[in-house]
Amino acid sequence: MKRTSLTVQHVKTEAIKFAIMLLGTFILAFAYYHINFQNHLSEGGFVGLALLGKYATGLSPAIGMLLLDIPVMILAWFIKGWKFMIQALLGVGAFSLFYDGFERYSTLVMNFNGNLWIPAVLSGVLTGIGAGIVLRFGGATGGDDILAVLVSRWKGWKLGTVFFVSDAFVLGLSLFFLPVKETLYTILAVWIASKMITFVVSVPARGPVVTTSAVKLPIPSVAAKAVNAAASRTSVARGVTH
Repeated sequence: MKRTSLTVQHVKTEAIKFAIMLLGTFILAFAYYHINFQNHLSEGGFVGLALLGKYATGLSPAIGMLLLDIPVMILAWFIKGWKFMIQALLGVGAFSLFYDGFERYSTLVMNFNGNLWIPAVLSGVLTGIGAGIVLRFGGATGGDDILAVLVSRWKGWKLGTVFFVSDAFVLGLSLFFLPVKETLYTILAVWIASKMITFVVSVPARGPVVTTSAVKLPIPSVAAKAVNAAASRTSVARGVTH
């Protein structure tokens, strides 16, 4: 009976953790499609590369992200093991499904008619919150998240800083596909997102302190059990796009 009880509790905590991570990927996919894409903004990291692929070839970012992530997932398999790879794949797959669903079926239009400071701020806040949620609960939405967490641990930098620096390279490439104005506002969105990610993963909250592979932080009491149950094997998270 005791073993059964522990098993049921483990399943429940894992389900809560996964549901919260799904919420984060949903927010990311929503923002990247309805705000970034509809207002011709780009992004950084693999998300930005997938968006540039869309602008250059017409390939859906939902597919582009998977193609970029597969090599990193294979690398993660060898370095972290199959459990880590499966957890990362769940986040990547969920994001691609959400984004593809918005792309195919959403009728919501959030075009701000050239007032790019509005979508830049909204994108920064929402993508930062979405990525921060996924990261805080030990998930990943892209291979660049995994690489960012490894660099963060290696260099001792804040995750938001790592994301901003890595995104700068991709944003430089955006100049070949987008006007300077859109690129500059994309930089603003990425900067805001980096601050939001740092805030979400490090803000003090009720509950015990939990160590993930990314950062040591307190977890809100609603999800504390979920993260504690997976703390010994959790990993990373971040970004994806349209």
